[in-house]
Amino acid sequence: MSIGKKLRHKAETTEGVAKKTVGKALGNERMEAEGRAQETKGKLKQSGDQIKQAGQKIKNIFKH
Repeated sequence: MSIGKKLRHKAETTEGVAKKTVGKALGNERMEAEGRAQETKGKLKQSGDQIKQAGQKIKNIFKH
């Protein structure tokens, strides 16, 4: 997993949190919901990255 992908996924999560917070502060439910969705999407991608890394570690253990 490249560091670039990890950073993009983390940035997406952070952007979603910021958007959610701004939406809540402004009373804009749509923006808040979009931020929540973007945050969740970023977290899911990060989880997928962790699963891929675990799979690679297991693969390497059995390979050697």
